[in-house]
Amino acid sequence: MHPNPVFRPGDDDAMLDWAVSIGFAHIFAVTPAGPMMVHAPIVATGARQLRFHVSRANRVAPHLDGAQVLLSIVGADGYITPNWYANPMPEVPTWNYTAVEIDGIAGVADEAALIEQVDILAALHEPRIIPENPWTRDKLDAARQRAMLRAIVAFDVTVDAVRGTHKLSQNKSAADRARVIAGLKRSGNIALAGVMEA
Repeated sequence: MHPNPVFRPGDDDAMLDWAVSIGFAHIFAVTPAGPMMVHAPIVATGARQLRFHVSRANRVAPHLDGAQVLLSIVGADGYITPNWYANPMPEVPTWNYTAVEIDGIAGVADEAALIEQVDILAALHEPRIIPENPWTRDKLDAARQRAMLRAIVAFDVTVDAVRGTHKLSQNKSAADRARVIAGLKRSGNIALAGVMEA
C-alpha cells in the first residue's frame, strides 16, 4: 500500500466495509506446494470476520485450512498523464487506484456456513442487477443444491490487519484534480472519474 497517509481511505472498519462492497478478492497463500492465489467472492459474517468459497477442485483448496492468507481487493484504477495538469513540465505519469489488503487466518467452514455465504452473496448482489426477479437458492431443486454445495468449500477468515490506499490525486490542487477527472472521462475511464468526484 502507498505510504503517504493522505491516501489512506479511513479506519479499519471503513476499509473492510469498502472491501465487502466490492465483494471480490484475490486471495494469496504460501503453501507447501509454493505460493498460490485464488479469486473468490467475499462477504462479512461478523466484526472482523470474512467468508469466501472456492471450488473443491481448485489446487489451493486443500492448503487453505489454517493458512495465513492475504486478501487483495481492488476497485477503480487508471493511468494519469502529466498532460492533464495545469503545468505538466515538473510532473511524471502516475497511477490512481483504490485497493485494500487484508491479512488473516483461513479456516474451513461447515456446510451451514457455506449455505449462509451463498445466500448472503445473492441477497447483496441480485437486487443490484435484477431487482424484479432476484435469484435465490430456493430456485434450485434439492438434488441440484446438494450437487452444487458438494463442489465448493467455504473458508472463514479472522482479520488480523487491514491496509488501504485510495490514491485519487489528493496531493494535487483542486484545479488539477478537476482536470484529471475531465481527462479520465474523455479517455473513457468513467469508473475512476466517478470515484474521484465522490
